[in-house]
Amino acid sequence: MQFVVNGRSHELAPDLRTSLLDLLRDHLGLGGTKKGCNQGACGACTVLVDGERINACLALAVQYQGRAIATVEGLGSEAEPHPLQRAFLVHDGFQCGYCTPGQICSAIGMAAEVARGVPSAVTDDLAAEAMVLTGDELRERMSGNLCRCGAHNGIVAAIRSTFAEGAAE
Repeated sequence: MQFVVNGRSHELAPDLRTSLLDLLRDHLGLGGTKKGCNQGACGACTVLVDGERINACLALAVQYQGRAIATVEGLGSEAEPHPLQRAFLVHDGFQCGYCTPGQICSAIGMAAEVARGVPSAVTDDLAAEAMVLTGDELRERMSGNLCRCGAHNGIVAAIRSTFAEGAAE
């Protein structure tokens, strides 16, 4: 099977029952994507597939052959981190760091949803020409990604400073 991960093509022959999470971690050695609950409830395993956020623990790798898969390792580099990665540093958006990769991937996918006008459960005006990423809107959209160590306020500040229009850095 052919997988495109972080812009690189990989030919692999995993068991058909292999989750995308296990393919990334065990077959490709990409440890940034974390295995948290392994039930799709915590978001630690969030990756982007064709720009859409998914829980890699719930996805069979075979479903994602040939599609563009992005993990936290593919978002930036040590020399040039993604703007959201920089914002996490500036706003102390991590403490233990376990949820950080999933939070970052999820926030990037969330920002793309907002840009496309995809509403959330708390979106007030479904007919609005542009979505506004308010605090409530951001928290609702990121509710599938849990932080257990207490860095939640820093995570929200980092996401707001990167993706909310008019947010001060």
